[in-house]
Parts: sequence; C-alpha cells; structure tokens
Amino acid sequence: MNEASEVARRDRSAAIFVETERLVLRRFSVDDDEFILRLVNEPSWLRFIGDRGVRTLEDARGYILKGPVASYERFGFGLYLVSLKAEGTPIGMCGLIKRDTLDDVDIGFAFLPEFWGRGYARESAAAVMALAKDTIGLHRLVAITTPENRSSIQLLEKIGMAFERMIVLPDDPVELMLFGCSM
Repeated sequence: MNEASEVARRDRSAAIFVETERLVLRRFSVDDDEFILRLVNEPSWLRFIGDRGVRTLEDARGYILKGPVASYERFGFGLYLVSLKAEGTPIGMCGLIKRDTLDDVDIGFAFLPEFWGRGYARESAAAVMALAKDTIGLHRLVAITTPENRSSIQLLEKIGMAFERMIVLPDDPVELMLFGCSM
C-alpha cells in the first residue's frame, strides 16, 4: 500500500470533524506519529512555537496522546489534523486549545512549509472558528503568537481577530501577542 492510500485509509477510519472545499480536519490518532515528528521539528515550528522535545516516533505518539487526544477527552475539542481532501495528504494542524493560563479557548495552527501561501491555514482556521461558534457554542476566541511571526499575525487579522495586549505565560519568558474576537 502506498503512502497516499495509507493516509486515506486512516482518514476514513478516523472521526472527520470538518470538511471544507479543499480540506478535511479530523482528530489526531497515534497513527499520525510520523507526520507529527516532522511537523514539530520544522525550523518554523521550533522558532515560533518552541521545541517540544519530540525526537522519536515514540515521542510523537506521546505528544499526540498527552496533547490533542487528552484535550478531546477533557474538553471535546482540540487540535485537528488538516489534510488535502483530494489526496489525503497531511499538511498541518489547526484547532482549539484550552490552556489553564488563559481565560478563553485559543485557536492554533501550524503547517508544513511546502503548503504555505495557498490559503489552507485561512480555510482551516475559518472552519475551526465556525465549529467553535456553531457546534461548541463558544462566544469568544483568542490566539497567541510571537511578534516576529508576521504570517500568523496577518492570518489572525484576516480571520477577524484583533491585537489586544502583550502577555507572558507561566514558565515561558517569551512575550506573546494576544489576539481576540467575539463570535
């Protein structure tokens, strides 16, 4: 079985949460370990999101279980795998995160560099915002990013978020921009 058909098989067996014109967003499973290992070690991830210490497939499975899967179980939502609808190719992640350190749920996203500049992040973020409002019933969302991450700032503004203030999260000395919007 080739890689594309293997990914498509996994997509059919996993819960699809959102479909857009070009994308499918579904829950992560430990079968997505190879993709996560690659994504969280991309230079852009390391620069703008941070090193999560994921170096092996076992680490990637742990990241998936302790992050997205734990969030699905605790809150009913989390980060979702974003794949191309036509090919089933995983290209990134987008979803909702409830951090203990923020009052509101925040939207997060990250994509492999070869898929930047094609509108996939905006398409998936808009779909996640609609899910947050229409299905989950949230009335407000926030997002955080570093001031140097111009692409994320531009995307947040395109999806209707506005800069509110600078914040520092506990156990992280990096000052972050907090964006928010009412829905």
